[in-house]
Amino acid sequence: MLKDLIEKIDRNRLPQHIAIIMDGNGRWAKKRGLPRTFGHRAGIKSVRAVIECCREIGVKCLTLYAFSAENWQRPRTEIFFLMSLLSEYLKKELKELQENNIHLITSGDVSGLPEKIQKQIEEVSCLTRANSKMTLNLALNYGSKQEIVNAIKGLVKSKKEITEKNLSQFLYTKDLPDPDLLIRTSGELRISNFMLWQIAYSELYFTPVLWPDFSKDELCKAIIDYQKRERRFGAL
Repeated sequence: MLKDLIEKIDRNRLPQHIAIIMDGNGRWAKKRGLPRTFGHRAGIKSVRAVIECCREIGVKCLTLYAFSAENWQRPRTEIFFLMSLLSEYLKKELKELQENNIHLITSGDVSGLPEKIQKQIEEVSCLTRANSKMTLNLALNYGSKQEIVNAIKGLVKSKKEITEKNLSQFLYTKDLPDPDLLIRTSGELRISNFMLWQIAYSELYFTPVLWPDFSKDELCKAIIDYQKRERRFGAL
């Protein structure tokens, strides 16, 4: 089935930047009578599958909403597990990123993360900087409202003219194109304080599939749906 789906994708009309709100790990675990942590670990499989699929078909940039600024409100044990899982991922995936020519970057207030993880992010980002096949952007400690507030403060302080273009240069994503396609898993129909400025003209795709079950097939379905749409950006 995957092969058939990939053949339906028009490589000339690929979304160059896909952003994904990864949701449903906890519900996936609950349905199986397992602790939420099992769902978070199972979600890593989907992370790897989506990255691999994007690289294979030629998507240039992938942003994954990995940890929001609001996620700090979760139980301390769950936060500790998520931070440990992130640290483990950064350590294990460096070789894979290098072999597949992928540059890792982050968006968000990384200074709010544990110092160990900050150092790991800096190291992996530095070591993969020359990689040019694809950019993997992890949104960590990310909150879009605060991002916009900080961008406004930065723009005012710079004394540059207040324009959309100049404001964009103070966002976390200043070096990235805006997403062409935003995907949210788990059936929730909301944006959850994610890239509120950047997705002004993004195509939105909502799926009931829980994140640990989100496969290459599901990603291809989203891209095929995207390619059926006509993007007018306000024009006729």
